[in-house]
Amino acid sequence: MSFRPERLAEAIKKEVSDLLRDELKDPRIGFVSITAVKVSKDLRYADIYVSVFGEPADQKATIDVLTKAQGFIRSELGRRIRLRYTPEINFKLDQSIGRGAHLIKLINEVRVKGGISDEQS
Repeated sequence: MSFRPERLAEAIKKEVSDLLRDELKDPRIGFVSITAVKVSKDLRYADIYVSVFGEPADQKATIDVLTKAQGFIRSELGRRIRLRYTPEINFKLDQSIGRGAHLIKLINEVRVKGGISDEQS
């Protein structure tokens, strides 16, 4: 079976999510979600974008733990997904969910200060 980058990205996303939930038991790993996986066209490199709930220090600690576990995660991916070459993986912090929550909070504050109710908008 041949993999296109999009299909491989979805397979990696599923398998890494399973690994984080079931295999990695490090207490420094906070509440983590895999938001996206980008695979290069030659299928050699994969950037895994993770969203971490918590303070910036917790986010940094989680990314550090995931970076140190790259070898284990990559070897497990190689066992679970049949490929000629298992891609080199790199974890990147995705802060889009946090920014979205912050924007919603700001919008709600403006609504309250401006006296705008939900019926008016």
